[in-house]
Amino acid sequence: MASPAAALVTDRSGVVPAGPPLAVVRAGGVEDVRRTLAEASRTGTPVVTRGAGTGLAGAAAAAPGEIVLDVSGLDRILAIDPVDQVARVEPGVITAELDRAAAAFGLMYAPDPGSVATCTIGGNIATNAGGLRGARYGVTRDSVLALDVVLADGTLLHVGRNTVKGVAGLDLTGLIVGSEGTLGVVVGATLRLLPRPTRIATAVAYFASVADAAAAATGLGAATLRPAVLELVDAKTLAAIDALRGTGHAERGAALLLVQADGFGAAEELEAAAAVLARTATALTTTTDPAVAAELAAARRDALPAIEARGRALIEDIAVPRSRLAEAIGGVHAIAADTGTDIYTFAHAGDGNLHPIIRLDSDAEPGTVPPAAQRAADDIFALALSLGGTVTAEHGIGLLKRHWLERELDPAALALQRRIKALFDPAGILNPGKAI
Repeated sequence: MASPAAALVTDRSGVVPAGPPLAVVRAGGVEDVRRTLAEASRTGTPVVTRGAGTGLAGAAAAAPGEIVLDVSGLDRILAIDPVDQVARVEPGVITAELDRAAAAFGLMYAPDPGSVATCTIGGNIATNAGGLRGARYGVTRDSVLALDVVLADGTLLHVGRNTVKGVAGLDLTGLIVGSEGTLGVVVGATLRLLPRPTRIATAVAYFASVADAAAAATGLGAATLRPAVLELVDAKTLAAIDALRGTGHAERGAALLLVQADGFGAAEELEAAAAVLARTATALTTTTDPAVAAELAAARRDALPAIEARGRALIEDIAVPRSRLAEAIGGVHAIAADTGTDIYTFAHAGDGNLHPIIRLDSDAEPGTVPPAAQRAADDIFALALSLGGTVTAEHGIGLLKRHWLERELDPAALALQRRIKALFDPAGILNPGKAI
């Protein structure tokens, strides 16, 4: 055990713990994890597992008296099988590094979170992370075939299978994905890989209003088109990107849609998508040139860095049915006006996942959220539920949204989930006070 460093007791949410944890364990192998949990179980000591710390809901924040279990050192890609198209990895592997390693075999790891260059596979599994390619390829759970998990008492458990198909027994793998470290500690994963697209076609369309952009995104679905990437950026965010990069996005429209099609029919699919976008777009650019595509996609990749360049921000995520995307974005803008807060919005429009980013006052104390910003966040969560949506699509419940979980879930379902948690973790030592 080593002296804890400040960076190891919180995550990107900005939550500031009340004091230092009891200890930090930097696991170098599976046996370190097993011994730590066995001892914690014996003494009743809470354990908070963490990887890269890129989480945005406070799930990796550790309180005084808790052990921080850092598994980022378990970072090996154990095997890539190009025939069965699977990878076996440890939880500390950086997501983008796995995708690069798969590329050498003509394959890809599909989940593509915004923090793909820094987040880890273990963290992605903990939160069931999504990302830009979610519209076509789904979220992390869709790519996880099997897991090696250490339970609260130190027992090493293997769940899942090595085959793409299989229905023997209950789906414990799917249950653990998204459980935010409350059911066990993932120490290994077997992941599905997919053929890497040989062709990618990209379009960027600008619109006179965010409502027009959202309607165009919905129109693609109505036209039975399912692009691999479908991202929306609002006017405030475009202005922030222009200020950071010296670009001129805001001059072209009040909202932007980034659309990418991939595979052998990419050009034909994008041509059909462009026909839908052109009906209401103020400007439209398409390309099959990878270099030009990278420039066009930068408008979306730069969104969060551009907002954070203006100061500390509360990064939220909600999801609504895709047909209600325009209502959701309009509602967020109304909440900004009502609360007097500075809110920027971009979205994974293909699956209805919005990221309203609330910029905090420069004089706000670290780890605190000013009342107006908190009211705005709560109003955004209420808006999501009123539209038939969810208070989190990919960041997780963590510490920050736990009271909202009771408003979203059926009481009987929530009670059942807590009984399941108790079966996995009878002493309640795994990430207490987080998620469920």
